[in-house]
Amino acid sequence: MVELLPLSDIEPQAVEDLLDAAFGSDRFGRTAYRIRQGMDAVPALSFAAVEDGVLIGTIQCWPVAHHAADGTATPVVMVGPVAVRPDVQRGGHGRALMVRMLEAAETEADSALMMIGDPEYYGRFFGFTADATGKWNLPGPYEKHRLLARAVNGHGLPTDAGMIGPR
Repeated sequence: MVELLPLSDIEPQAVEDLLDAAFGSDRFGRTAYRIRQGMDAVPALSFAAVEDGVLIGTIQCWPVAHHAADGTATPVVMVGPVAVRPDVQRGGHGRALMVRMLEAAETEADSALMMIGDPEYYGRFFGFTADATGKWNLPGPYEKHRLLARAVNGHGLPTDAGMIGPR
């Protein structure tokens, strides 16, 4: 049976090992890592999937911001990575982690959510779209159609031009 636990209950090295297995040890050069560099994950929105005492998946969320040209910084929570151990992928564990995070976000999120991900999947199952992100920029390469966002917990999304980066 799979348990969904707070990520803070999991040994940090186990999380790093899972992320290496899911994304490779070169993952730190990706744009998503640049955005959240030096930040700590949001404990109330970050979870682990554990089966028989073994970590099989994680979801992390990060406090970032949309920085407009006029200097206004609007808080946003960056979702991801959603990682599942390669040998148990396609078992619904990533989806379960997303559902748990979204349930928590409805009461715990201090801002809207954003992510870099597959628009068909995250739109269809979780309500993320690129509707508000067309004028947003990231500090590195990315595909515009994969920059997604979702309002949550009464927090709207900025739609003006701006750079996503640390809060």
